[in-house]
Amino acid sequence: MKCRCQWCSSDPLYVAYHDKEWGVPVHNEHHLFEMLILEGAQAGLSWLTILRKRENYRRAFHSFDLHRIASYSNDDIQRLLGDAGIVRNRLKIESAINNAIKALDIIQSTGSLSSFLWRYVENIPRQNAWIAMSELPARTEQSDMMSKDLKKHGFKFVGSTICYAFMQSVGMVNDHIVGCYRYSEVKEMA
Repeated sequence: MKCRCQWCSSDPLYVAYHDKEWGVPVHNEHHLFEMLILEGAQAGLSWLTILRKRENYRRAFHSFDLHRIASYSNDDIQRLLGDAGIVRNRLKIESAINNAIKALDIIQSTGSLSSFLWRYVENIPRQNAWIAMSELPARTEQSDMMSKDLKKHGFKFVGSTICYAFMQSVGMVNDHIVGCYRYSEVKEMA
């Protein structure tokens, strides 16, 4: 039996996410944007709820195509509000559209969303060495800076806790506990 982080229940979606995705360094702009939107959608909900709706999000948001989402109209907002497969929260839906516009602005001004986001860890995944899940922070100085800068650029649903969860999910930090079998595997990916 593999030892996993305590947050990983026996749900197959959680296990697959933990074993294959969480903490793996990601530089693909499309995937980074998807995770930023999903982490924002998760606010106030469980991550398992979002994982269960992830394929619906991909369908409803046209595979997280930045250009397409940035051009969504009020008709698209109404369509999304009627879609039971996603979190039907107007503020979260409107923030996804807003964030697509702002992400395109960052890409235009800096050349890369990935470079913009990864600079908070100096482009090198931080390797933590937690013994227990209780040691993991909800936010850090780096997530505070990311949140502040994203808000300055006009992003929504990017508080420091959301940004830290995003950083964990895309491998900017390795927060697998040391006893988890994925800890050393993810560490080697840095």
